[in-house]
Amino acid sequence: MRSWRSAVVVIVSVVAATLTTFGTAVGRAEPVGQGDTPGPVCAWQIMSNRDDLNVAFPDVNATYWVLPYALGPGDSISLSGRYPHARYFSLNTYGTDFNTVDTLRDNQIRPAGNDVNPFVDPAAAAGGSWQATVVNRAPNRSRNEIRGLPAAGAQRVPVGFLIVRVYVPDDPSSLSGGVELPTVVMHLGGAQVTLRPCAVPFNPRNYSGPIAAALTSVFDRAIAGAAANSFPAGSPEATFVNPNSTAGLFPNGDNKYIGAGLTYRKGRVVVIRGKAPTYPNTRAGASPAKPGVGLRYWSMCQNDKVTPYPVVACAADFQTRLDSDGYYTYVVAAPADLSRSSDPTATVIGWGDTNVPTKVVFLRNMLPSSGFYPSSVQAAQSKGGDPAVSMGAYYPRATYCDVVVLRSQGWRACYR
Repeated sequence: MRSWRSAVVVIVSVVAATLTTFGTAVGRAEPVGQGDTPGPVCAWQIMSNRDDLNVAFPDVNATYWVLPYALGPGDSISLSGRYPHARYFSLNTYGTDFNTVDTLRDNQIRPAGNDVNPFVDPAAAAGGSWQATVVNRAPNRSRNEIRGLPAAGAQRVPVGFLIVRVYVPDDPSSLSGGVELPTVVMHLGGAQVTLRPCAVPFNPRNYSGPIAAALTSVFDRAIAGAAANSFPAGSPEATFVNPNSTAGLFPNGDNKYIGAGLTYRKGRVVVIRGKAPTYPNTRAGASPAKPGVGLRYWSMCQNDKVTPYPVVACAADFQTRLDSDGYYTYVVAAPADLSRSSDPTATVIGWGDTNVPTKVVFLRNMLPSSGFYPSSVQAAQSKGGDPAVSMGAYYPRATYCDVVVLRSQGWRACYR
């Protein structure tokens, strides 16, 4: 049945949902009234980060842009963009179960013409151009193709989502890394529609109408189910473990995580110690393709484990203080319990709302080098064993600590 090409397709996206119409509404602006949802007059209709549509455990130092689509046999989506001035960027596709279909990361995207990819060549400057294509079949990587839908029969409707991720832009005020988001050309049933990036992304939580409310509810239920089952039942608190699964949470194929559940008690904080992997400090001028580093990116993030599963605070690699031996000490604390420890190497991560009953803190590892891989979260999960064993000194050891003990005796007393 082909009627979906000209009908209204309800698409639940990474952070909410929007209505997509493939027909005469595409490409022309229409007024948006109170309670209405805007039509697909532009690309990347939805943006998610800590400040805008904070859902599904995002990283504070990343921004995510979402393009919902529907693809029939032979359909495709052409993308034209420029390499951002940033630590990392990627294209990721997802099905209606919010699980990964395919990933095409920065250093896999071949440049256009005579341009050079700065994520491959450390001497290259960012800003060069690239082109890629979302296809409804097995992709040809030599042509920068990324698969848009799961294999035939894996889902009922031909609907998917494309997400552009940008981590740690060189200029914090430019979320997209100093370049415009990719231009989109949709090739659907013989028609061709060009969509420029939206000037203002659509956030359904800013609308009070029944459509926005219904779509937000559908999204929240889907994410809640995935998040509630993300960690093994009965896991001890303040102990980092492998998740059951990150399926259904729009996982990034280049990241792996371990996490620890936390609960608040007045006068008690969480102390986390571990050895810090090396990384390319792009905010200090290093190339994201710098050789010899452990991870492309890592961070420790505190999150609310209640819908819509927002991030509260993160300390990324470049924001984390280290001692002379290369170890970090995180103190997860509410303002009322904020430790004024004498240890100048401690990094404080905010607790957030103390009325939220359950929190989860994640250690995120991105793209380990071959030399670091045995100590990475990726290796811990591939082996299916205890990350505390396989990660060695790089495993984050967490403990609850009385704030008075921490203030008076330092972090070492918390581990006695």
